[in-house]
Amino acid sequence: MAVNNKSAETLKLAKVLDLNEASNLHGTLISLRGKDVAIDASGVERVGVQCVQVLLAAANAWERDSKSLVIDKVSDAFRKTMQLIGINIDHLLAKEIRQ
Repeated sequence: MAVNNKSAETLKLAKVLDLNEASNLHGTLISLRGKDVAIDASGVERVGVQCVQVLLAAANAWERDSKSLVIDKVSDAFRKTMQLIGINIDHLLAKEIRQ
C-alpha cells in the first residue's frame, strides 16, 4: 500500500538494531499502530534478527489494519544484512528506492 509521506509518521531506526533495541522498537511500533508509517533506516549500521522479526511482524499487522508501512530510506548495511539472512524487503520499500 502506498504511503503519503506528508501524512505518515516517520520512524527513524537506531544505528544498532540488536536484542536490546528490539523491545524499544516494539514499543515504538505499538504506539504508532493504526497510523501510516514511513521507516527511515538510513542510519542503521548493524541489524540483529530480533529487530528483523519485530519489523516483519509490524508489516503484517499494518497490512491487516489496511495501513501503510514502508521503508523509505535504507543504509547499505541494512540492505546487505537483509539479503544475507534471506529476507526480501522489496515489498516494504518505497518505490523510489527499489532496485
